[in-house]
Amino acid sequence: MSAEPGIDTGRSAKRGLPTRPILATIGLVVLTLSAFALIEPLRDAATDAVTGETASLRKDLRDFGAGGVALVALLAALHTFVWYPAEILDAATGFVYGFWPAMAILTVCWTAQGMLAYEIGRRAARPVLERIIRPERLARLERAVDEGGVTLLLAARLVPIVPFSLFSYVAGAAAAPRARFAWTTAVGYLPITALSVYLGTRLDELSLSDPRIWGAVAGLLALLLLARLLKPLLEGEEKT
Repeated sequence: MSAEPGIDTGRSAKRGLPTRPILATIGLVVLTLSAFALIEPLRDAATDAVTGETASLRKDLRDFGAGGVALVALLAALHTFVWYPAEILDAATGFVYGFWPAMAILTVCWTAQGMLAYEIGRRAARPVLERIIRPERLARLERAVDEGGVTLLLAARLVPIVPFSLFSYVAGAAAAPRARFAWTTAVGYLPITALSVYLGTRLDELSLSDPRIWGAVAGLLALLLLARLLKPLLEGEEKT
């Protein structure tokens, strides 16, 4: 019986580096970062997202007018290579567009971003990942993706333990089924995105006496607690 894709590290080493996909990925990274570096509105928005300047990012989105949705999409795409806190973009989008429009925009953008990282992982990222994290840890992550199925894919999006983009690379390298990865990404993002977006919509009238604010905070804390409980599963750690 043949080994599962992405788990046999020896086999991938024998094949050698996938030169064309790696070069294409490097080109995409250079093109993306160059656009954000050279185009001032993009540079300002990216800087605000990376540094956590939610108020400035909200202003960037508003000033961009009709192009604000495109800016959200570009910032989500940037997360493929720059792992800033995604909740910053979620909150800013919620503030500018309101809850339901923001949820629609972000669901599409984050799902597309996850698929981009997945394709990079499937076609080019494994040799690079082996240099970023220990090969044995990568093998455990791939094994966890292979064995965890839908449960793991949903859990990885539900809680912020492993950066979303890194997990997407690993899922691609492990050859998780595309359709399964896509729908679990869209569904799994919903809870933490909804909480962040809701808090963003309340930024102008934030009040400690508002029970809905406390409910949203409690939800975030619950997800963080769940993250701690699921950490061994998400990181592919073996029980002793």
